[in-house]
Amino acid sequence: MNIYEDELSVLEAEIGGATPHDPLDLIALAGEETEPKPDADIMMALLYHPDSQQRMLGARAFCEIEDTRATPFLVGLLGDPCPLVRVSAANALAKNIHTSAVEPLIAQFHREWNGYVRKAIVWALGNQHDKRAIATLKDALKNDIGAVRLWAASALGQTPKIDYDTMIKAVPTLISGMRRDAIPAVRSNCAWAIGQICAELPSNVVYATAIDALIEAFAEDEEFGVKEDARTAILSVGDSRGLQVIEEIEQDGYF
Repeated sequence: MNIYEDELSVLEAEIGGATPHDPLDLIALAGEETEPKPDADIMMALLYHPDSQQRMLGARAFCEIEDTRATPFLVGLLGDPCPLVRVSAANALAKNIHTSAVEPLIAQFHREWNGYVRKAIVWALGNQHDKRAIATLKDALKNDIGAVRLWAASALGQTPKIDYDTMIKAVPTLISGMRRDAIPAVRSNCAWAIGQICAELPSNVVYATAIDALIEAFAEDEEFGVKEDARTAILSVGDSRGLQVIEEIEQDGYF
């Protein structure tokens, strides 16, 4: 895939500078009152409306609504000419999870030029909890732009919900990302994901290697946020060796 440094600005230009729909916008604040969900039948009709703005509104509605009838239409919209429609369709498929969406999401990721869309696809693939997505998520974490790498790391943190073989395949890529990624937030997400996997691993060589990497990040990363996330991951796992190292470093005043 060819990566363009300025690609994230293209969608903003196409929609007049408005901020594209982001998956984080879907997470309501604790205690926040939400409006009634849109009518599924009305929104379904918008998914094949000739106007791209209406298709986008329909797809966005299914970020809130779960309805299996919408899945084939949302999959079809992954190839829509309008990037904002593609973003909304991918986000909606993160809510409307179905095995039939996995291969189309993967295929669209590898031909997609727009970073916002790839970011949404990565989020959707993580939510699918399907082993077919692991190679694409690893590729995204290794090779894509920062915003996509950030979400790919979090998506790989969901691999324990798939199976043992899948989550151990994610560990080397996450360790590499935690050690080498230029963006601290990506390294932090890698640390979180490694912690999620370690919590489900037996005490074996993969587990020990992952814990060693978390200890290394806690002790050596230059960014406080990364150190703190590595520390939190170790604490959440409760690894005795890691806890001892944390205690020693903190007693010596290096944290």
